[in-house]
Amino acid sequence: MEWLGDVPEHWEVWKLSHAFTQIGSGTTPKTDNRDYYEGGDIPWVNTGDFNDRELDECDKRITELAIVDHSALKTYPPGSLLIAMYGATIGKLAILNFAATVNQACCVFAGPSEIASKFMFYWFLGLREQIISLATGGGQPNISQDILRSLRVAIPVLLHQAQIVSFLDHQTSTIDDLIAEQQRLIELLQEKRQVVISHAVTKGLNPNAPMKESGVEWAKKLPEHWTAKHLKRNVRLLTEKTETTECPVGLENLEGWTGRFIQTESDFQSEGVGFEADDILFGKLRPYLAKVWLADRNGEAIGDFHVLRPYERVNPRFIQYQLLTREVVDLVDGSSYGAKMPRASWGFLGCLEMPSPPAEEQLAIACFLDRETAKIDALIAEAPRAIKLLQERRLALISAAVTGQIDVRGLVEVGSSEK
Repeated sequence: MEWLGDVPEHWEVWKLSHAFTQIGSGTTPKTDNRDYYEGGDIPWVNTGDFNDRELDECDKRITELAIVDHSALKTYPPGSLLIAMYGATIGKLAILNFAATVNQACCVFAGPSEIASKFMFYWFLGLREQIISLATGGGQPNISQDILRSLRVAIPVLLHQAQIVSFLDHQTSTIDDLIAEQQRLIELLQEKRQVVISHAVTKGLNPNAPMKESGVEWAKKLPEHWTAKHLKRNVRLLTEKTETTECPVGLENLEGWTGRFIQTESDFQSEGVGFEADDILFGKLRPYLAKVWLADRNGEAIGDFHVLRPYERVNPRFIQYQLLTREVVDLVDGSSYGAKMPRASWGFLGCLEMPSPPAEEQLAIACFLDRETAKIDALIAEAPRAIKLLQERRLALISAAVTGQIDVRGLVEVGSSEK
C-alpha cells in the first residue's frame, strides 16, 4: 500500500479478512414496532456513541424479539473493534467493553487472530485520513465492508503489539491531559473576561470610590456619584426599514460574548432595519447567545435584532460592554418569550436599570476594557493553537508507532503506565 510506506522487515502483512474471524455489521429494527424496543436489555450501539475511546456503555436497548426477527442483528463480544462506515461520523472508532449489537453504519471486527484489537484501534486512528480517502460515493461517502476487509496491515508479534499499545496508552493519555488543561485555561480566561467587564461597568476604575446602594437588580452597589437609568433613557430603538444592501448583517455574523463581527457568505434576501456606525445591534433571538455588536459601518440588520442608537453623551462602547455582562444576559434571557424560539422584548430590555456614570468616566471605562479584553483575547487565541499542535503531535505519534517508524520496545513495560 503506497500510502502506508515502508514498514519494518520482520513485521508480517495480514489482510484484515484473515486477521479477524468475524467482520460484520448490524441493522435498525423497525422503529414503529414497540416490541423491538420497550423493555429491551440488549445494548444496541450506534455510530453516535463513538468517541475514539473504549466504549463502556450505550443508551439504546433492543429486545430479544428484535434479534429473532432480524437476521442481520448479531451480538458481538467485548473487545470487538468498531468503525463508522458513513455519515457525519465516518472513520470514528470504538472498542466494546461489553457484548452488544450494532446498527448498519457500524463495521465490527471481532475474534482477532495474531492481532490485538487495541493495536488495530490505534492503527485505524493513526491512518484514518488515508482510509477515509478510500471511501466511495458523493453526498455521503461510504467505506464499505468490502474495502475494510481488503485492507492490509503490517503487524509485529503480539508482544511487540502490546508494547506499542502500552506506549500509546501512556503517551496519548499525557497529551489528552495537556489538551484538557488548555481547554480549562480557555474557560478560566473567558470567566476572567466576564468578571473584568462586570466589575468595570458596575464599580468603575477607582477602587477607593465611596459606594451606595444602587437599586439596580444586577448591580447592588454603585459609586456614589453614579446614577441608575432605564436603558431606554440611554439609547433609542430604531425600527425604520431600509432598502440598502451596503452591509446586511444577520445573527450568524456576530460572535457570542465577544461582540466581534464574523464575515460570512450568507445571502440575505429580506429587508432589514438600517443602522449607522456606533449603533448597537442586540440579538433578541435566543438572548443567552449574547450577540451584541457595536457597528463600525453603516448597514442593515436582517432578522432578529434590536437596533439601538445611544443618545448624546452616552458612550456606545460602554453600553455594549454592559449588555455583554453575564448578569444582564441572564436577566434578559430569563424574560424571553417563546419556547422553541425564545426572544427578548424591547419592553423588558428598555426598562432594565443600568448604571450610568458621567460621560468622561464611560469613555475611560470603555478604553480600559478595550485594553484588558484585548490582552485576555490574545491569551484565549493562543490556547486553540496549542491544542491543535498537541492534536497533531498525538496523531503523528500514533501513526509512527503503528507503522514501525519509531521503535518503542523498552520505552514502556507492557501493562505499565510509567515511561
